[in-house]
Amino acid sequence: MKSLVRWGTTLGLVGTTLLGTVLGVNKSALALPEAQIVKTLDSVPVFVVTNPQGLPLSRPLPETQGKKAGSVTGVFMSRQEAQAFITQLQNVKDKDPKMQELIKSLQVTPVPLGVIYKQVNQNANQANHLIFAFKPVQQEVDQAMALLRQSGQKVEQFNGVPTFIVRFGPDKGYVPIQLSQDQKQYVPVFLSKQDAEGLLKQVKGKYPTADIQVADIDGIIGTMKEKNDPWLNQVVIVPSAEAREYIKTLPRNGQNQPAKKP
Repeated sequence: MKSLVRWGTTLGLVGTTLLGTVLGVNKSALALPEAQIVKTLDSVPVFVVTNPQGLPLSRPLPETQGKKAGSVTGVFMSRQEAQAFITQLQNVKDKDPKMQELIKSLQVTPVPLGVIYKQVNQNANQANHLIFAFKPVQQEVDQAMALLRQSGQKVEQFNGVPTFIVRFGPDKGYVPIQLSQDQKQYVPVFLSKQDAEGLLKQVKGKYPTADIQVADIDGIIGTMKEKNDPWLNQVVIVPSAEAREYIKTLPRNGQNQPAKKP
């Protein structure tokens, strides 16, 4: 992703969740091949605010001990929320004329999550690099915290992008689905609680203890990199309904890569 480089600006990223280790590099033995992890993540489009040349909107981080600490750019899980962020910036009054022209040119650029993952790996050892601050959908965060509280956990905040996995019950296996005519079974990791509830309703009658487990996507990726569980080969990440609608608009020959590089 050569064009995804720092683009300095004083604009802040309002309401982002800065994940210091999200999609981070762990040099321990990989349970899944790197290419397989990337392929799994590539099914999920995420959205970056860029200029017409594809350079991301970012802001420099404060220097530490006189050294530059890199820059941070927002990665939105929702295309609509990324566009709303641009609108928010455009509605700010008394902007500097140059800044005003810059803001007018901003656009939402879709990127496969796997591309972000690879960029993080490439930046890992660079002192002055681009950091990705993920902005989850607040409704999904609220529902994730509600589920955790229902399970007895004391949760004040959820730092990360929540995912939802349907289980046959606590400490039991995950409920698989069949996505195509190849007869293979997959373990769906949903980015929307509503989608997870749809699967839960299908199995609840036969498996009364079935429930929804909450995990942040960083934890899912970390498990792929560190564990050797057979179910990891079956994982498929299911984008939200909004993201799926976006994928439908792509050319037929681009469906395996739901978003172009910026």
